[in-house]
Amino acid sequence: MRGKRRAPRPPIPWRSKWTPAVFLAGTVAIGALVAVSFRVKEVVVVVDGERRPVRGFAATVHDVLADAGVSLGFGDVVRPSTQAAVVDGTTIEVHRARPITLTLDGRTSRHLVTATNVGDALAELDIAPAAGRLSAPRENAVPLEGMKLTVYTRRKVYVVAGTTRLTSRTTARTVREVLRQKRIALRRGYQVTPPLGSFPEDGTVITVTPPRTVAIDPAVARLNWRGLADCESHGNPQAYNQDGPYYGMYQFSMPMWQAVGGMDLPTSWPEEEQTYRAQVLYQQVGGRWQSQWPNCGARLFSP
Repeated sequence: MRGKRRAPRPPIPWRSKWTPAVFLAGTVAIGALVAVSFRVKEVVVVVDGERRPVRGFAATVHDVLADAGVSLGFGDVVRPSTQAAVVDGTTIEVHRARPITLTLDGRTSRHLVTATNVGDALAELDIAPAAGRLSAPRENAVPLEGMKLTVYTRRKVYVVAGTTRLTSRTTARTVREVLRQKRIALRRGYQVTPPLGSFPEDGTVITVTPPRTVAIDPAVARLNWRGLADCESHGNPQAYNQDGPYYGMYQFSMPMWQAVGGMDLPTSWPEEEQTYRAQVLYQQVGGRWQSQWPNCGARLFSP
């Protein structure tokens, strides 16, 4: 009896003549994928403090920024430079320029800064942290389109008003504001130097005097007013004689002081003001000093 014929064995795939070709193609594809994966870079772009991860094949900072849609304008700062090569893990910083119109102590200038708040902008402009008075708080943002910023620094000025001598550290915008801060009252006709509306720079000396409307003849100014004052009051601007009463270096009575344009008490004013009023008095009486200074007037003509 004949036996049954066996069925043919199925072909084994890895024994196929195509197996080497398929294996080679797969190996090449995997190698290509691996190579491509090594070329992909993970980069971080930081624009004004905002982080943006960027993944791609860009070779330079310029290309990364283009891929991230970041355009650059005049004055923008990029670190590293746009031509620098990037590697995986590179961080690129972009600081956008912002225009600032700065008025510093009354003087206006225009600048570009990359700071994003007022405090950092002041530091970038090299303005001391204790600048004084600002038109905007330090924590305020500087918008991309720019802003106006007014700064008044703290300055040292001096006030001379009569016998009052004051030193003021101020951020005042005008001489008038300094006097108001120091509570210096101004009466009608008072003269102020520099003018009330002027800006008090560091070191300014502000003087307040009653109006001087009478010109002093040079010959009168050359008389020995120091000798007269030494005789009348030992040259003391604060001298007081209750018998009159009489005040100051030249022992004015109040009616006579007011007649020559004096304000307040004679002792409220320095030597220069008292001497000016005494010279006005001498001119008003036509040089007849005997009625004003009977005991000491002759000193005016001594050497």
